[in-house]
Amino acid sequence: METKTFVTTLLSLIIGLGIGYGAGSHAAPPTNMHMMPDGSMMQNQAEMQSDTMKSSMQGVMMGMKGKTGAELEKAFLEEMIVHHQGAVDMAKELLAGTKRPELVKFGNEIITVQSGEIAQMKSWLKEWFTK
Repeated sequence: METKTFVTTLLSLIIGLGIGYGAGSHAAPPTNMHMMPDGSMMQNQAEMQSDTMKSSMQGVMMGMKGKTGAELEKAFLEEMIVHHQGAVDMAKELLAGTKRPELVKFGNEIITVQSGEIAQMKSWLKEWFTK
């Protein structure tokens, strides 16, 4: 695998976890809140995203923990499909709102690579786990 493709895939994996699983996460209440001058509370967005991603990864890993063989393989593929779809959705959102050539190129690469991997994983699920 080319280094560029590997890096794109790895970054997409990391980004997609937050999207794919963040919404269903049951993370503890945030501890990084800040009082605004008007008395409202605001959470640091970078810290919040980091917390969501950590929680998402833990959820994915817990879903695989203790499984072996075909059960582990199937769980991995199912989780990765959701994860990759999250990365594709994020990349599409990026393309709708950026004009930076570097990000347009990066977003298109994510969509191409991860869509191909989603198709491959779906094919494996069908071939290996459908009777």
